[in-house]
Amino acid sequence: MFRAVIALVFLSLPLAAQDVADLAPREGWEVHVTAHDFATLVDRTNAAVSENGMAVVTRAGPTGAAANRGIEIPGNMVIGVFNNVYAVRILELSTAAMIHAPIRLYLTENADGTATLSYIRPSALYAPYFDEADADLADAASELDAVFATIAQAAAAR
Repeated sequence: MFRAVIALVFLSLPLAAQDVADLAPREGWEVHVTAHDFATLVDRTNAAVSENGMAVVTRAGPTGAAANRGIEIPGNMVIGVFNNVYAVRILELSTAAMIHAPIRLYLTENADGTATLSYIRPSALYAPYFDEADADLADAASELDAVFATIAQAAAAR
């Protein structure tokens, strides 16, 4: 019984800050380490998305919910970005490829207080569907590569 009480007390205490590794480059990804803090990068990303004709259609992150549970974790957010013109176009070319819409931007807070914007290139996401779709899917993916590169560059710029 004593052990159960101790365990209950221990589990009810807020947890210490959790270390999360900085994101490293990987195949098919674009990783933009910035000089901005997490909140600033979120704001700059939102602005860059709308300035480039895209829309934020989803947003999710564990940081706030973890804080409500007494757990401190670095800033972490996934922002789903797309545009209905591309959605209709891609859907006409490959129903299966639409699993990758919206395309996700991943914002992470680094150990040094700066933040990183990462995403998987649209051409990497859509490549598995190129053989079953006409060449326009590769063209659309290439266009989206350019759009997402512009968004990332604008958000990450000093």
